[in-house]
Amino acid sequence: MKPRAPRARLLPLLAVLGCSSNPSALREPGPASVPEAYTSGQAPAPEKEPAMKTPAFDTAALKAELVAKHGEAHRARIERGVDQVAAQWRPEDGDAAAFIREQFLSDPKALDATFARLERLFEQLDGHMNELGRELQWYSDLDLGPLLPVEPLVASYDPSTNVTSDLFRAKVGFVVLLNFPLTTLAERMEHGPKWTRRQWAEARLASRFNRRVPAEIEQESSRAIAAASLYIAEYNVWMHHLVDSDGGRPFPKGLRLISHWNLRDELKGDYADPNGLAKQRMILQVMERIVTQTIPAAVIDNPRVDWNPFTNAVTVAPPETVEADAPAREAKAVAAPEPDTRYARLLDTFHAARKADPYVPVAPTRIARAFELARELPEERVKALLTQVLESPVVPRVAKEIEARLGRKLEPQDLWYPGFKPGGKRPESELDALTRKRYPTAEAFAKDMPRILQGLGFTRAKAEWLAARIQVDASRGAGHAQPAARRGDFPRLRTRVEKGGMDYKGYNIAVHELGHNVEQVFSLYSVDHTLLAGVPNNAFTEALAFVFQARDLELLGLGRPDAAAERERVLNDFWQTWEIAGVALVDMAVWHWMYEHPDAKPAELRDAVVAISRDVWDRYYAPVLGGKGTALLGIYSHMISYPLYLPDYPLGHLIAFQIEEHLHRKGPLGAEFERMASHGAVTPDQWMLHATGAPVSAEPLLRATEAALKR
Repeated sequence: MKPRAPRARLLPLLAVLGCSSNPSALREPGPASVPEAYTSGQAPAPEKEPAMKTPAFDTAALKAELVAKHGEAHRARIERGVDQVAAQWRPEDGDAAAFIREQFLSDPKALDATFARLERLFEQLDGHMNELGRELQWYSDLDLGPLLPVEPLVASYDPSTNVTSDLFRAKVGFVVLLNFPLTTLAERMEHGPKWTRRQWAEARLASRFNRRVPAEIEQESSRAIAAASLYIAEYNVWMHHLVDSDGGRPFPKGLRLISHWNLRDELKGDYADPNGLAKQRMILQVMERIVTQTIPAAVIDNPRVDWNPFTNAVTVAPPETVEADAPAREAKAVAAPEPDTRYARLLDTFHAARKADPYVPVAPTRIARAFELARELPEERVKALLTQVLESPVVPRVAKEIEARLGRKLEPQDLWYPGFKPGGKRPESELDALTRKRYPTAEAFAKDMPRILQGLGFTRAKAEWLAARIQVDASRGAGHAQPAARRGDFPRLRTRVEKGGMDYKGYNIAVHELGHNVEQVFSLYSVDHTLLAGVPNNAFTEALAFVFQARDLELLGLGRPDAAAERERVLNDFWQTWEIAGVALVDMAVWHWMYEHPDAKPAELRDAVVAISRDVWDRYYAPVLGGKGTALLGIYSHMISYPLYLPDYPLGHLIAFQIEEHLHRKGPLGAEFERMASHGAVTPDQWMLHATGAPVSAEPLLRATEAALKR
């Protein structure tokens, strides 16, 4: 699951959640396909030109005046600072020249004091805004019973959206831009390895003010994302009410699965079920209908109707089949499809993001902001890493091994084949019984965290220190990790706990989220500058979470990995990376399509997503798994609630594999994890060089997979 970003840090990230900014003409909506701009790696230009193309004052004269006053040694800082202020200054801001004369700092002691004061200020400002946002989302995020009608409205309000605008109006943003350097990604990649930690912190301080998006646009983005997140959080399928052509009910009573996470995990668990193949094919049909929006609206989170996903017939559920604690829903046999709500939510997020484009000239599309600003990896490099995995010659060889294990030809559901990990053959029911007994509540998991952390290689003292700084809550959705943003506040671990206790799916997610939370504690409490708190991008926190998640069965006492298990781990890592790489390409292509078709309606976007999903499937997956023409890759809920996040998962797998290789050489996990997570938010390659001695690459995973196949 995605770690939830701090609310205050969404100020620079709202537009980022959402690469190349090379312009191409916007075209009218046409046949749904992968757009040419996507295949060439180019993103279309924004509809409007950025505001403030010319300075609001005479910059040349002012620069000369300041150099004469402060000395030639300060020329470079003066010229850069004046230009940075001029790019954001507006007539209503007042007399720029007077402000610059007063606020330019040439005295090193004054500059140091200003830096220290601002670092402390922003830690407190970010931290308390994050806490306010967490409180506003409390009831929509947590499983605390039915939502009141007001809750979605409360959750959509983001108190931090005015902060950047207010800091510009208060001139604090201009003090930063005048005295500290804005840097490009190219500069950070080229010069960053030689920077001091203070220089890195200054770069992160200035980057807070690389845009000046009006607060009302930021708030609109917050509302769109909150609405999409709530839509996904409540998108459940009651599995006992799926019926086949004979009227059979393959799934047990009370099983309620959120799309897509729980549907996918149930599919994985069905490999150990004698009737699993039929159940998997039914789940695939459910997924296909969600993507194509042919799912009847009446069956979504409704245990009072039965549904045959193959024929799409809906009937009223017999009273004896309805769960005793079933929520109140209308029991009518209505087969009318969901009215493209899935894609209306995505379009709302797109339109809100697009309104910010003219105000971010350094990255004038949400695609550019996702790659150039948030990931700090060019889109073309990410795409090259993904296609390197998708087109690897080891793919059919790994597939052959899966075929041999299953004793049949592969099918589309085998995209999620889990049998390479030691627990893949254990019945899901056995694992569920174990985790439900151990973790009847979220509090039980919290109490067990010190033992879990010691099992992961942390000392007893460090495990207790970490556990004391992580709070655990029962999640309304599938789960997420919410970081803290100031020292003194603590990250939150959210995972789903059903009435009978935490099932294995919830436990597996909880261990993953614990990885996020431990990283969040170290990267806030142990980093030398709070302006560098965090990791380079979401792929890195995903990678560190994968390191924890890979040990979930071991933490249940189900055995330590041996040489054979290590081979399984490698093949499992490769297959998971291959799976999600294509999903990431779909997410990227969908955003390119929306920029090429800015006036598209939800139905047109639906057709585009289906066409793009089918195109990527047929190109990379159908030769291995069959199912030509399936839209299965479009099922991932992140596409709706966390736009342009999906590329972080395959990147996270590649990074996690490099980290695992390093841990096998160096270890122990606890000390090395702390060393890595405490390095802070530098560029991806610099972080990886510090952590493992090599930049981000697919080669280690591909080499190890080749070696594993030979063993």
